[in-house]
Amino acid sequence: MTRRSKREPAPLEIAMTTAADTLSPASRAARPATAVLRVAEPDGLLRIGEAGVAAAIWDRAPDPAFAAWIDALPPERLPSLRAAMPCARARDAVAAACDDAGLEARRERDLLADDVAALALLFARAAGAPMIHVRLDVVRTDSCRRFHLDTVRLRLLCAYRGAGTEYGAAPHGGTPERIERAPRGAAGLFRGRRWPGEDTGLLHRSPPIAGTGETRLLLVIDPFEPDDEDD
Repeated sequence: MTRRSKREPAPLEIAMTTAADTLSPASRAARPATAVLRVAEPDGLLRIGEAGVAAAIWDRAPDPAFAAWIDALPPERLPSLRAAMPCARARDAVAAACDDAGLEARRERDLLADDVAALALLFARAAGAPMIHVRLDVVRTDSCRRFHLDTVRLRLLCAYRGAGTEYGAAPHGGTPERIERAPRGAAGLFRGRRWPGEDTGLLHRSPPIAGTGETRLLLVIDPFEPDDEDD
């Protein structure tokens, strides 16, 4: 999907509880994490475990041919997916979703499947999650327009089509004073309510698009928890 480094991600170096090991209950309450790391390599996402870091965003330049292809598809032809799986099955799941949408075999379709598979593997390593829940959501309304925290440990978000996720620091809740937007194609890891160790003061939302005619294709990856409902 993107032009990215040929270097393979290194073995996971950051434990999920790194921040928790160094913070007392008092500091957890007093210092919610709000920092956002913008990184140029996939390994940079694994820094999500550093103290004070609420999100890590891998800035990537979209492949022009892929962007043109996905933008030209009618909304009803965009692949849709919602399933739990081992991370190794992500590529097959996306390929099946493309089949269901009637998309013919071509380079751009393979780029999508390959990219979701790579992000699924990276997410599984960062979250320590052997099972993941993968969604490809076709969004045409104001989905999740309120700033919020997800009821998960960690969530990966990537907009393959349309505007990226909006986010901002709001340690006490409400609407952030300063709102940023992840670039289209960027892969972002966002801590949720269940992140161990530190509270998180960085909220995010889907950008409002109602009435604009815009259609987004959003990848969402969470750790799979059998008793959880979608958030």
